[in-house]
Amino acid sequence: MPPGSADDVAGFGPDHLPYGVFRAPGEAPRAGARLGTDVLDLAALARAGRLPVGEAVFAADSLNPFMALGPGAWRACRTALRELARDPARLAGATVPLAGVELLLPFAVADFVDFSSSLHHATNLGRILRPGGDPLHPNWRHLPVAYHGRAGSVVVSGTPVVRPAGQHRPQDGPPRFGPTARLDVELELGYVIGTPSRLGEPVRLADALAHVFGVVLVNDWSARDLQSWEYQPLGPFTGKSFATTVGAWITPLEALAERRVAREPQEPAPLPYLREAPWGYDVDVALELAGEEIARSNARGVYWSIAQQIAHLTVNGAALRTGDLLATGAISGPGPRERGSLIELSGGGAEPLVLGDGRRRTFLEDGDEVVLRGTAGEGIALAEVRGRVLPAAG
Repeated sequence: MPPGSADDVAGFGPDHLPYGVFRAPGEAPRAGARLGTDVLDLAALARAGRLPVGEAVFAADSLNPFMALGPGAWRACRTALRELARDPARLAGATVPLAGVELLLPFAVADFVDFSSSLHHATNLGRILRPGGDPLHPNWRHLPVAYHGRAGSVVVSGTPVVRPAGQHRPQDGPPRFGPTARLDVELELGYVIGTPSRLGEPVRLADALAHVFGVVLVNDWSARDLQSWEYQPLGPFTGKSFATTVGAWITPLEALAERRVAREPQEPAPLPYLREAPWGYDVDVALELAGEEIARSNARGVYWSIAQQIAHLTVNGAALRTGDLLATGAISGPGPRERGSLIELSGGGAEPLVLGDGRRRTFLEDGDEVVLRGTAGEGIALAEVRGRVLPAAG
């Protein structure tokens, strides 16, 4: 089913109203908000004077012009939209059936940073990659570890993913070139930056959330054999840069305000610029393979908050830009079915998963379809992230 299909319509009511970009047949792309099985045409609503933002902002082919306006404009529009959504007569001429439009990448990606923020994921991966050693690197509990990804490879849900090829080294021989045999997924949350910051001026913890427009589910596809050969000493490169898939609808951060929860203290206590009362968002996330749920976890267990990620990213003076995507890294919990990647679920490939129809999987095969889902309580469903694996090119 397409993103936000009828099976999760209850999660797209008047209290949610996520933002996206759509294109009706024969028309130019423009901004919309999801309401049930319809798309609210924000440009049309603005043209009719029903929104506190000009039509040109929503007539763009990405949400970036709107996101750049900042929290005051976001809040005013959200308030207006919620009032309109409760009075269908005021939406006349500004709704389009979801089934009749094409959903596009909702924002122009400026930079993409992928963090490693889940303690359980980092520990599981460390045990697989460094057996017998400390699963966590010495820096992990002191700062949000991350790498810069490739913004041009971020695609919208439903985009097929071609199996990447590259250089890898088998255990029994010299390096080789060919399609990855260990294609993996990562179940993540992504935070989309709206308000930019100035180069040379770090963003303080207390100010960090004012820069965040909203949240999407993220699948940061991974070629584990390419990654394991190339990542030392500078980190992931071709094993990660071929595709990252995000949902077609951005959930406003304000919609998750009541899902913010306290979590256990961080040990050792971070340095002062990262020190806050630990917290996270209570968002259930799930991973499906071939139509079957194979993992479920919750983002409340993420060790480093988005505020800490922003504070660390900018502490050296680096600037945030409108359209930056900051992802959590794979979200995993303590249980065997709470692991947000296949490398964890299959014990590095040593313990194949057995699907309901008897098929076995360690990593993805051509034709496999992966779906990520997320919910924040009963009233909010994050837009699904869907992708099918195509054979390697050539």
